[in-house]
Amino acid sequence: MRTTEPLQLVLGDVVRLRKPHPCGSFEWTVVRLGADIGLRCHGCGHKVLLPRRVLEKRLKAFVARGPAFAIAEALLAEQAANTVDGRSEEQTS
Repeated sequence: MRTTEPLQLVLGDVVRLRKPHPCGSFEWTVVRLGADIGLRCHGCGHKVLLPRRVLEKRLKAFVARGPAFAIAEALLAEQAANTVDGRSEEQTS
């Protein structure tokens, strides 16, 4: 059973994988999210679908985060700031 939370991906993320695509490129852009992650090769434009777990194993680094990542981070930070001792402010009143 899996105990870690899934990798946080957003559309537009540019990732570097451990092995190159046959065209020679290591970099891919995330174009689809779900149980399968859609990737587009930067070298030749080829699209592939990888199961999320396979992508997590092959991922080496994030080259750039997509525009939605900053929004998601801001929302999580705001939510954490509104939480006191594991309860939201609405519950403490």
